[in-house]
Amino acid sequence: MDAIEHVCIDLCCGAGGLSYGFVQAGFDVALGLDIDEEVLKTYKRNLPRSSVLAADVRQIGPSKILQHLSKKPQKIVGILASPPCRGFSQSNRRSRNLDNPFNLLYLEIMRLIGEFKPTWFLIENVWGLQHVASGHVEDHIIQLGNSMGYQVSTEILNTVDYGVPQKRRRIFFFGFLGKSRFIFPKFTGSSWVTVQDAIGDLPSLANGDKRDILPYRESGDKCSDFQLKMRGLNGEPFVSGNLVTRNNETILRRYKHIPPGGNWKNIPPELMANYKDPAQCHTGIYRRLECDAPSVVISNFRKNMLIHPEEDRGLSVREAARLQSFPDSFIFEGSLGSQQQQVADAVPPLLAHILAEEIRKFLN
Repeated sequence: MDAIEHVCIDLCCGAGGLSYGFVQAGFDVALGLDIDEEVLKTYKRNLPRSSVLAADVRQIGPSKILQHLSKKPQKIVGILASPPCRGFSQSNRRSRNLDNPFNLLYLEIMRLIGEFKPTWFLIENVWGLQHVASGHVEDHIIQLGNSMGYQVSTEILNTVDYGVPQKRRRIFFFGFLGKSRFIFPKFTGSSWVTVQDAIGDLPSLANGDKRDILPYRESGDKCSDFQLKMRGLNGEPFVSGNLVTRNNETILRRYKHIPPGGNWKNIPPELMANYKDPAQCHTGIYRRLECDAPSVVISNFRKNMLIHPEEDRGLSVREAARLQSFPDSFIFEGSLGSQQQQVADAVPPLLAHILAEEIRKFLN
């Protein structure tokens, strides 16, 4: 592959998890586009060679995108896209239909694919997209891609099967112009990475902790392979992102009743009196993680109040980032709430890297 074959852009890029994995695999991600200017600060900080463009994907065309590239390639060869997925999620069933305008953003992604006509595209979303309008959205993406001349492959992947310490199912669409269908990589590991493997070396924290930079809890010789991978090769003794939401005393009392693997059902009824009907709570609410198992999905972890496996507090930004396979060198910008949402919404970079490597092989 020569240099031009690497050039791609990332639509609805968020904090840059998908782009980061592709850059690590040798692709040139020339631009990240998102409507949220705060997430683009994170994107630019961690992907400084990429341009960024704050724009609504519904209101933009190729000419404006090309104007914002710092270098002008002859052709955009690939398009990455992770359109907002909250309307497709399993926990948001009321809006998992085509009446929700955010559920139609895939049409704008496909429009831009048709206008750019890249050699390939990769679209990521929550697996619940399969069930929107009785499968219409999934079928429509495939039909649109096929009508443009792409061979479209689709697969639901669970991130835990690719070295990410989190059970997180996502649907991926890969389209290639005029070639046989892409075969998604299969799980080849011998075991899953656990929460302890992922965050056991990070600092002990308190409820509401705001000490951003702290020393690691464990020295490198006591770390798991995953922890060493996340720390990188620079040997830094400190880690950032040790920021925790401050919960009130009622929530902290609830935490004390929840064992590893438990959830809101373990909380005494008298502590749940402010809930109109606790039985309607989602199973992910007040979930305490287990040290010796992978994490549950990191989805809006602040709202769901995911609990540290051993300490009575929520997860820090860095702990959640580790469970998403972001390296410790990846720094999140913005308010605490924004950072938490950026982590939760991201494509795990480790899975993105694996997919990028397989796409490179396929392109060859």
